[in-house]
Amino acid sequence: MDQAEVGVLRRLAFRGLVQFTIVLMLLIFLPAWTFAYWQAWLFLVAFVVAMWLCTEYFLRRDPALVRRRLKVGPAAEREPAQKWIQAAASVMLGALFVLSAFDHRFGWSGLSGWAAILGDVAVIAGLLGMSRVFVENSFAAATVQVEAGQRVIDTGPYGVVRHPMYTAAIVMLAGIPPALDSLWGLLVVPGGIGILALRLAVEERTLIGQLPGYPDYREKVRWRLLPGVW
Repeated sequence: MDQAEVGVLRRLAFRGLVQFTIVLMLLIFLPAWTFAYWQAWLFLVAFVVAMWLCTEYFLRRDPALVRRRLKVGPAAEREPAQKWIQAAASVMLGALFVLSAFDHRFGWSGLSGWAAILGDVAVIAGLLGMSRVFVENSFAAATVQVEAGQRVIDTGPYGVVRHPMYTAAIVMLAGIPPALDSLWGLLVVPGGIGILALRLAVEERTLIGQLPGYPDYREKVRWRLLPGVW
């Protein structure tokens, strides 16, 4: 991929990140009904900076991965089931931010400042975990599909669980409520995990049917998300 194409990808990625940040600000500051919300500002800075640094890294290392990751959301999915799952995931993610912001507004949890910092650490750890997955697997797209030339990856985090990107995503999701000064927001996380489990089940059917060697990989790596649990 030449530099001109990478430049186009960079602009698309930056525009997408700006749009997503605006949506996050609406989901957080409207229910909080204040801008005097340092936990939210710290979260946004940590999240956006980490996202952009990861994106810039992969634009230099693996721009094809960035191109795949830009195709995201219900409309980008091919299977109707995945479209519904993605739509439900979007609603659940929105609810996570809204409930956490309401919690801060009305002081339901009353967490200390350290809880917000630890939440941000978990969010960044989740993002770094997903980035580690992307380093290992360039075909880790945002949609469920099998592309030409794709092969089974069984090294790195894929040698521990079959869907390490979802494991890292759960860590990130669990960190968001405390990062936003909320414990009540954690009530949404089990629903998010359930949606990920549904997506994972549909994804596994696709991989079993279309990715050579995947059935053998399932026998080799038993655990889907968490070793010793599931």
